[in-house]
Amino acid sequence: MRKSCSRKYSPGLSALTFSSLVFIFSAGFSHPASADLPPDAPGKQELQSEDSVKSISGSVIQASEELIRGQRLFYGLVYPDNKAMNCAACHNTAVTDTLNWNPDAVEISGKYKNKSVDDLTEILLSPTGKKMAQVHRDFRFTPEEIMLIKGYMDELAGTGLTQRKPPVTNLVLFITAFFLFFVSAVDLIITKKIKKRWINPVVLSIATVYITWSLVVNAIDLGRSPGYSPDQPVKFSHQIHAEQNGTDCIYCHNYAPYSKSAGIPAQNICMNCHLLVRSGTRSGMFEIAKVTGSYEEKRPIEWIRVHNVPDHVFFSHAQHVGAGGIDCAECHGDVAKMVRIRQVSDLSMGWCIKCHRTRKVNFSGNNFYSQYHELSDKLRKGVTDSITPERVGGTECMKCHY
Repeated sequence: MRKSCSRKYSPGLSALTFSSLVFIFSAGFSHPASADLPPDAPGKQELQSEDSVKSISGSVIQASEELIRGQRLFYGLVYPDNKAMNCAACHNTAVTDTLNWNPDAVEISGKYKNKSVDDLTEILLSPTGKKMAQVHRDFRFTPEEIMLIKGYMDELAGTGLTQRKPPVTNLVLFITAFFLFFVSAVDLIITKKIKKRWINPVVLSIATVYITWSLVVNAIDLGRSPGYSPDQPVKFSHQIHAEQNGTDCIYCHNYAPYSKSAGIPAQNICMNCHLLVRSGTRSGMFEIAKVTGSYEEKRPIEWIRVHNVPDHVFFSHAQHVGAGGIDCAECHGDVAKMVRIRQVSDLSMGWCIKCHRTRKVNFSGNNFYSQYHELSDKLRKGVTDSITPERVGGTECMKCHY
């Protein structure tokens, strides 16, 4: 049935194909003559549309080249007046785990995206801050070069900082071990091509140990993040505020002695100092302007929480700071020396239980523990020399997992 149909309609298809080719070639050869046609002629309109497409493609290519030139100027790959000027040397274009007081490239680009080239020229060539004036004193950009940099920065404002690719070494080793385990098991049971029979048991044993160890370690670490140090919306240094300026933890985190959470400092606490202090010795005015600007606009700063416990765990700062009298550094590390805040302890259940079994509770003059009359009498009579949280129910499941 299919063959008879193809024979029946093939002459018609051939004729249609031939006619289409003739029409296409005739239309193609008629284009040059259409230059003499009136503006509203169809052929003339086709030529105009082709010219507009070429014009658009040319402008796209030109814009792309200007972006590349602006990027090369921003990264210092072009030396105006034979002097290297690398903006990316001070302003990060990639995510980093260290605190760079200079604003990153995306922040600057976003700030100047809706501003003119003259505004960018002024801040580049005539900065007002002391630090910027020192760094920018030898900048010699031409108006054309600043325009190219502005074009690249406008493009950069719509993107984010380049993320580092996570290492895949452990994943590759795990897949390799699983593959070797599978091949050895198949050869040992089915194919039996390896002559030395001791090889398969050795490979299976090593692969099994590694796979089991990898699964157990990663399962234990699930949900734990020691060393976690996210980028904050404002580059805030505890070293400057807590160590250099001597600010007490409770002054900012004033909920800690009587609340479940230590609390994020309210912006009016920040403004107690920054109503007057508008420029920092390290950060200049850029970071402090974020704080003062959000306060004036009544817009909260969206800080990122660093220390988190699972949702099924109850933890109260009032219990530990207020009643227990524990110093902040015992759980959070020496925060006063941290330029960039990070998680020190793993906050695991074992870490908590170890503390509850070894730490001594201060019963003397502590109203919270005055209700434990029997334990207080034992301390007073010398029957016991110390009380740990474990003895007052600190290791009972329902104390933390309600």
